Amino acid sequence: MGKRDDHKAATRRQIQQATLDLLETAGVESTTVASIAERAGVSERTFFRYYDSKESAAVPGQGELLDALLSRELVPGASPAEILRELIDACRQQFAYEVEQVQFKRISRLLLREPRLLQAVSRQEMHLVDAVSSALTERAALTRMQAQLAAELIACTWRVAWQCFAREESAGRTSNPADLFEQAVQGLSVITAPEAFGR
Repeated sequence: MGKRDDHKAATRRQIQQATLDLLETAGVESTTVASIAERAGVSERTFFRYYDSKESAAVPGQGELLDALLSRELVPGASPAEILRELIDACRQQFAYEVEQVQFKRISRLLLREPRLLQAVSRQEMHLVDAVSSALTERAALTRMQAQLAAELIACTWRVAWQCFAREESAGRTSNPADLFEQAVQGLSVITAPEAFGR
């Protein structure tokens, strides 16, 4: 990473930190982009260079996941199963990166408390599925239906792992999000095994 990338990453973290601080104390309704920008020490214009809303600043993971999925190189002529495995691996790497960040526990608690954040996450997920399925179709890697299914499976695996973590956290149980992600991937492979479809 160069100086410019380091500065961007630091600004992004600063904005997210300020967003989480304000959402935890004031809630989604009372928190404004102006108050986040002021707390982060940036202008509103700078805020919007990094995030399109206060919700996306609080829960940036899916945007970063989308970037990771769209930039993943796929082997020409790979089978649908190989493509899905490659995309799940990109998802795994992004998940591990998020787990390294200390904010994920704060985000999980906020998601349980703030329904509006859950709505934002749902919108981000729909966007992710559309963008990934479109990219896979445009690359001629998969048929339109296969691309849609692959994108949905990736989004679902990501969501289920984080939901399981949030449930464990709210019940006061210690869990490792990366382990939960691997359990979700394992569950997916069991459920989607050929014998599940009876043909």
